[in-house]
Amino acid sequence: MMSIGEKISKQVFDNELQFQFARSGGPGGQNVNKVNSKVILKFDIPNSQLLEDVEKEILLRKLENKIDSEGNLLIQTQEKRSQLQNKVLAVTRFYDILKTAFHKKKRRVATRPGKAAIEKRLKQKRAKAQKKENRRGGEF
Repeated sequence: MMSIGEKISKQVFDNELQFQFARSGGPGGQNVNKVNSKVILKFDIPNSQLLEDVEKEILLRKLENKIDSEGNLLIQTQEKRSQLQNKVLAVTRFYDILKTAFHKKKRRVATRPGKAAIEKRLKQKRAKAQKKENRRGGEF
C-alpha cells in the first residue's frame, strides 16, 4: 500500500477528479463571452477509492472551509484565458492543498539558552545600565 506522500507525488488521484467548465470573467476581451475557460475541479472525498478512512477524516477536518455539504473539495480557477491552462492550474492547486493538509508540523523542542548567550545578555544589560548611570551626571 502506498503512503499518502507517494500517492500525491505520483498524482494517482487524477482519475477521481471531475471537471466542470463555465464562462469566466477577467482577461480575454470578447473571447470571455464565448468560451468556457473557467474550471471548477471537484474531488469527492467520501467516495474516493484511493483514500483510506483515516485520510478522509483528516481531509474533511482540515479542509472544511473548501468542502461543500456533500464532502466535495471544490477548486475554481479562472486566471488564464485558456481552459487548458486553467485546468492544469486547478490540478496543481489540488495537489498543493493535499500536500499542506497531510504535512505534519515538527514539534518544537524546548531548549535552554547556552552559557555564552546568557553572558552576552548580562554584558549588554550592564553596559546599558552604565550608560544610564553616566547620563545622571553631577547632582548637587
